[in-house]
Amino acid sequence: MTRRLALTAVLALTLAACSRQASPPAAAPAAAAAPSAGTAASPAAPAAIQAPAGNTAANTGTTSAQSETEQATGAQESAGGGAGEKPESSDTSLERMTALPADAQLPAGRWKPGVQYEPLVPGQPTSVEPGKVEVLEMLWLGSPNCYALEPAIRAWLRSRPAWIEFARVPVMWNAQQRAHARLFYTLLSLGRADLVDKAFDTIQLQHNPLIGPTDEESLRIEQAWAAQQGIGAADYASAWRSAAVSAQLERAEDLTLRYRIRNIPTLIVNGKYETDVPRAGSLANLMQLIDDLAASEHRH
Repeated sequence: MTRRLALTAVLALTLAACSRQASPPAAAPAAAAAPSAGTAASPAAPAAIQAPAGNTAANTGTTSAQSETEQATGAQESAGGGAGEKPESSDTSLERMTALPADAQLPAGRWKPGVQYEPLVPGQPTSVEPGKVEVLEMLWLGSPNCYALEPAIRAWLRSRPAWIEFARVPVMWNAQQRAHARLFYTLLSLGRADLVDKAFDTIQLQHNPLIGPTDEESLRIEQAWAAQQGIGAADYASAWRSAAVSAQLERAEDLTLRYRIRNIPTLIVNGKYETDVPRAGSLANLMQLIDDLAASEHRH
């Protein structure tokens, strides 16, 4: 009974994380500086998100004539402040755009730097081979807005060119997100990347957070879930406690700080460009923008 009450409490906290105003996290270091470990705050309340194609979402008080752009402005959770709020920075957007070499910007036209996408200056190193373009999605398995982006991401993954390497990176703002990140990397360590999508579905559709109030309780809950997927409890615990998973968690925290991630979902193209649904204006625009930014990088 005690464990059942604890799990119920965690579920309530997980769902509340998307509707709770949080204090802003400590200022992250500039992009060029080495990040230091720190604890950031919980996401703030998201507004209504545009429903993925094929789904119908109830939106009380919102008319059916609401434009995609209006809907897209609420398509994120934030580490502090309102949904879609950009992080404070010591360099302004204008300075960052001015510093970007002309040949690294998209041709003038549909997409404009500082509007639909943000150039990152200086650009950050990637972990892909020469000739490849890296696309990162910064996300949280407990975020309804990240989950709402999933149908578009999954469809895009089926058609993206072979030279684009895509990876999800869990944000590391608080203890809940760290617990979900450990679940994420444990599944990857076990060679069960397919179960990441299933875990996402379990958390979002079944309202089962797959984490507990303590690390050991989280492990017990995840072991029980993993056993249903054919993973032995001992194998899961070994991967969960492994140095490889700890190293991935450190890297995720490094990237969260290095890119100064305040909003999710956020997409990073080749360490040089940042964008999201509100800036792109719609899910369809976002995926086309990612393709265009990646193609521009591939040509260089």
